[in-house]
Amino acid sequence: MVIEPPIFHVGEASVRIGAQTIIDGLSFDLKAGEFLCILGPNGAGKSTCLKVLVGLTAVAEGEVLLSGVPVATTSRRELATKVSYVPQGDPGGFAFTVRSFVEMGRYPYLGPWQPLSLADREAVEQAMRTTEVHHLADRLIGSLSGGERQRTVIAAALAQGGRVLLLDEPTSFLDYRHQLQVLELLEHLHQEQGYTIIAVTHDLNSTLGLADRALALVAGRSVFFGPPGELLDDRRLEQIFDCPFSMVDAPGLDIPVLVPKRSRVGRGRP
Repeated sequence: MVIEPPIFHVGEASVRIGAQTIIDGLSFDLKAGEFLCILGPNGAGKSTCLKVLVGLTAVAEGEVLLSGVPVATTSRRELATKVSYVPQGDPGGFAFTVRSFVEMGRYPYLGPWQPLSLADREAVEQAMRTTEVHHLADRLIGSLSGGERQRTVIAAALAQGGRVLLLDEPTSFLDYRHQLQVLELLEHLHQEQGYTIIAVTHDLNSTLGLADRALALVAGRSVFFGPPGELLDDRRLEQIFDCPFSMVDAPGLDIPVLVPKRSRVGRGRP
């Protein structure tokens, strides 16, 4: 019986910028098809962790393997056929139509000035249908709402053809309706299509409920890796975020709702 290696193996990985350590001895394994939520306070190293996994940031020590192969020795083009990275913030490219932007996701398969093949166009169409932006195909990116832009960026990531999605704050700056649309899309990709998803988030209530694993970082070090339910301890959360929490049971939810406690009556009040 052949045992498949984890989709990601991170072993004692450290990242330094000058004298500053951004990631310090990080280790974890993630199986194919799992959903990992990365959380922690600002400056904890969450976004750097994603960049390490996709090969945009090199480690000073340790190793990062994708399906048993070192990320550091894998070409950018080959990595792009396996792992798609959606950074935080606006995608830019406002002068492009949705279709043109999603077509850019096929770049790993094209040579210089090579036109899209039939297979490329089918991948683009499927990605737009999956993310429900097909009806926006001829709209300019700059004319879309924040939620529509985010789904378009995810469509471009799907068009790359890989089975691993890395997303940095995928619901940031979105209103509640568009947050829900993006989260439902990620749930569909994970549960029904079997994608491996790694998402950095500050919104514990929305994302933890989707995840199989949670990774908590503080000052570049892992302080928790495991099932999200085991993270839900008010003292543990307070140690991570330096903020007290209350946990409230909510009907229909598998995990409680996390509510930060106010530590004083209000700013400037006695």
